[in-house]
Amino acid sequence: MKNHLIKVGTAVPALKIADVSYNTQKIISCAEAHQDLGLLVFPELCLTGYTCADLFGQDLLLNAAEEGLVQIAEASSSWHGMTIVVGVPLRFENSLYNCAAVISEGEIAGIVPKINLPTYSEFYEARWFSSGKDVIGRTILIHGQEVPFGIDLLASDDHSGAVLGIEICEDLWVPDKPSTHACLAGANLIANLSASDEVIGKQDYRRSLVKHQSADCYCTYLYASSAMEESSTDLVFSGHCMIAENGSLKAETIYPEPETVLKAITDLDVLIHNRTHQNTFPSESGGWFRRVPVSIEPLGGKEELTAAELAGALKKEQVSYPRMPFVPSDDQLLQERCHRILQIQANGLATRVKATGIHTLVIGISGGLDSTLALLVCAEARKMVPDLRIIAITMPNQGNTTSLTYSNAIALMKALDVEIREVEIGKAVRDHLTAIGHSEAYQGEGDTTYENAQARMRTYILMDTANMENGLVVGTGDLSELALGWCTYNGDHMSMYGVNASVPKTLVQYICRAYALTCGREDLKKVLLSIIDTPISPELTPNKDGAIAQKTEEKIGKYDLNDFFLYWMMRYGFEPDKILGMAMTAYPELDPETIRTAEIRFYNRFFHQQFKRSCLPDGPKVGSVTLSPRGDWRMPSDACVNLWLEELKNS
Repeated sequence: MKNHLIKVGTAVPALKIADVSYNTQKIISCAEAHQDLGLLVFPELCLTGYTCADLFGQDLLLNAAEEGLVQIAEASSSWHGMTIVVGVPLRFENSLYNCAAVISEGEIAGIVPKINLPTYSEFYEARWFSSGKDVIGRTILIHGQEVPFGIDLLASDDHSGAVLGIEICEDLWVPDKPSTHACLAGANLIANLSASDEVIGKQDYRRSLVKHQSADCYCTYLYASSAMEESSTDLVFSGHCMIAENGSLKAETIYPEPETVLKAITDLDVLIHNRTHQNTFPSESGGWFRRVPVSIEPLGGKEELTAAELAGALKKEQVSYPRMPFVPSDDQLLQERCHRILQIQANGLATRVKATGIHTLVIGISGGLDSTLALLVCAEARKMVPDLRIIAITMPNQGNTTSLTYSNAIALMKALDVEIREVEIGKAVRDHLTAIGHSEAYQGEGDTTYENAQARMRTYILMDTANMENGLVVGTGDLSELALGWCTYNGDHMSMYGVNASVPKTLVQYICRAYALTCGREDLKKVLLSIIDTPISPELTPNKDGAIAQKTEEKIGKYDLNDFFLYWMMRYGFEPDKILGMAMTAYPELDPETIRTAEIRFYNRFFHQQFKRSCLPDGPKVGSVTLSPRGDWRMPSDACVNLWLEELKNS
């Protein structure tokens, strides 16, 4: 697979105001100590110090700054695969500019001047500097070499896919940000060299700017701000550094220890996918920008990686991925997420009830997780439609249904105060099997006729009850089951509104648990927790001495692993071998071949069961991954899986 993982960093070296020689050596020693990085960004005017004030009018200082820049470039000749960006004041055609210099492998690749010069409150930059807003397509002479100079520069590494755009401090705080145009022209990394002083509330606002710009532009944003060594005559600087990717803060430090370098691994594949997927993300003509070549090496220094090499590189960097990407790791966020999902589900169902004028819901209750969540949704919808009638039907089959799931089903229906009905399906199923020439008894592994006859009988009962009571059948199947095709076609696969259709299995249990812990009723809490702790099973085969015999995860694999594959395939379109390498870091206790086998099974089921998703009932979208054939996922039912399987077999 192509390696689009880049290790990036921001540096806040100790400096001395106007001591260019000292600052130059600090920058060089910092870069030399962190050559594991592909990109390293330093603060604004770090060669001289930001707070030099009228000293910027001294030729001695400016000459020293240019000499220091050349020294850094010469030192960089031995920094293979690394690009650094430093802040420096430079003279050009009778004006002085606040600049960012891009240095890579012995060369000053390009220089970008600051556009927006703050001259308000504590800032006075226009006293010393000119805006670079009109500097386009120019070159500047540095140590006898013509260097590309202007606001139209992007630094590009064609091997790693990294494209770097630059803005300087205030450029982020204005409505028309230079980084926006850079990203529209192809930049996926943005470096901001800053000198932002601290006042109450500014830290939070600054963080929100960085996060939002990285989200709006689908980019990785590196923000490096001057540290406490800047002059404290009137201001205090904090060395606030941030690395944000696609709206999420990957790393942050403020008031750091001396010589601190903030590091993170960014994945360009995430950014590339988001941009191509969101067709409202426009492009600006690449002709407006000039691209200068630099070396921004991918993680581990290899352009191509196997799954094992990817896992090894991630392990070395102590990077892992959450086992359950659908489930937030923060407890408070998880509680909020669960509440909001249930709210979306209930509102969708209430809207369907109001639109049809049918105020009766019919739902099958098995004592399992999915039907439990669906019944909770019905109960919440009843709060919005007070005259809503809920008919809950449990449909046991003696010998298959266990006393545990049966008792849980009854207790749940009682706790939620719904109409309880019980229809024993055993005789009807046996009569049906006899009528079609099938034995009444389970024929063992692979007897799908016996198993599916029960699922279809239950749906048959629900549908006809809905007709009789002028009601709507509420579907209970979840996103993970739909992805794997773990549902009986025209059985539990079918309903009049599928409230769980966009909720993955790994999240269903957390929504039920969150409800249990916040409902304020001990009887409901008790039964919900019991259901959560019950093994997942459709109970379509005979039980063993009253215990559940048919366990879903023994047939189709662990749901957390399947959901892991589903998330990264659907959300970002990652290749199978990349997902395999990621899974190896998330599940280090599993043998890699076990994961590969599970992923092969996942892709086989996902492709071969698409026909079930092609005719899904309506259901509310609750997250970024959904499989509605009318919405986010439109796949031919007859697509071939070979390309995906071949990659996994060869990875």
